[in-house]
Amino acid sequence: MLETLDLTIIIGGTASAFAVYYLFRVARFRRRRQLRNTAFPEEWIAYIAKNFRQYIFMSQELKDELHGHVNVFLDEKYFEGCNGLEMTDEIKVTIAAEACILLLNKKDCAYYPGLRTILVYPDPYVADICANFGGQIVHDENELLGESTLQGVVIVCWSNVVGGGADSEEGNVVIHEFAHQLDQEKGFASGMPLLQKGIDPRQWQMIFSRNYESLRKKARRGRHDIIDDYGATNPAEFFAVATETFFDYPRQLLAQHPDLYMELKAYYRLDPVTWGAV
Repeated sequence: MLETLDLTIIIGGTASAFAVYYLFRVARFRRRRQLRNTAFPEEWIAYIAKNFRQYIFMSQELKDELHGHVNVFLDEKYFEGCNGLEMTDEIKVTIAAEACILLLNKKDCAYYPGLRTILVYPDPYVADICANFGGQIVHDENELLGESTLQGVVIVCWSNVVGGGADSEEGNVVIHEFAHQLDQEKGFASGMPLLQKGIDPRQWQMIFSRNYESLRKKARRGRHDIIDDYGATNPAEFFAVATETFFDYPRQLLAQHPDLYMELKAYYRLDPVTWGAV
């Protein structure tokens, strides 16, 4: 009788937990749908148009979808200024728009589920980097533009957000770090994010590995490629830098790395080449 009672309690507790989780999912779905349908302030549109050059060339349909995603992102993520930087609507909306461009045309968009906080520095910041060399922990200080962590935090530098959003030659730290977030959704970064149905992981691995090794060889020989040499650091950085290039220099990427462009086009379900003057 006692064992039966214990089993009943366990089953009842599990059912209650599932019911709470289900209600949470339903409530979140409804709130997100409401936010996506909420009017987008004209002032926010002006911020994005000023600071994010790709936005100007997007279709109105994509812009409208982006506005909805930005509303959800701002509702669910916490922004914090560092080194005296005061958070403004312009800062938050610009970063949210650049992050959410990676979510366009995605069914059942998860909105970076592991991310909670975006830390924003005014300028490049110094971080203490730890490395293990032969069992010895070595500390070094590096000046960084951004980071993406597995602890629910993305860090970006506002001066680069503005510079990179307006000028492709500076790169785009937001797109870079949020590409890492997509890659890290499985619990680690490898250069292969969770792929949607219809994308062959073996083909992805083959194409990315071939282009990554090609970039490494070019970097060693000092030869130029449209993909920045930083992408030769490791496969995870290659995916992030290739994503930047996909949005910043789509025509050049398609010309130099057509197979890589097509894989990114299938993954992001976007074709920036068709956007006009990007």
